[in-house]
Amino acid sequence: MELLGNYVKKIRSKNAGPFWITIDIFCGTDEIYQHVSNSLSSQSVSQLLRIDETSLKRFDVESLNVIKFSFIRTSPQGCLKDRDMHGAQIANLFYEIEI
Repeated sequence: MELLGNYVKKIRSKNAGPFWITIDIFCGTDEIYQHVSNSLSSQSVSQLLRIDETSLKRFDVESLNVIKFSFIRTSPQGCLKDRDMHGAQIANLFYEIEI
């Protein structure tokens, strides 16, 4: 097993409006993309994020070797309960996933 962060080119998370967060996993090569796409399930991502799997959207963009996940924020951007205004810190969780 290897850590996802050591295997892929880059992982980024960001706001997708005030109510959604998107995580982009840039794989770099076709081979890495195929391996990550087959190894990383929506179920494991929803467990990591502690959200219902039905609220997680997955987009596999094979032509760009990118896997993208989007989900509804637990609290709207900028509200008093928001601990990550730009949604950027969630990417750090993904670096530690074993694939």
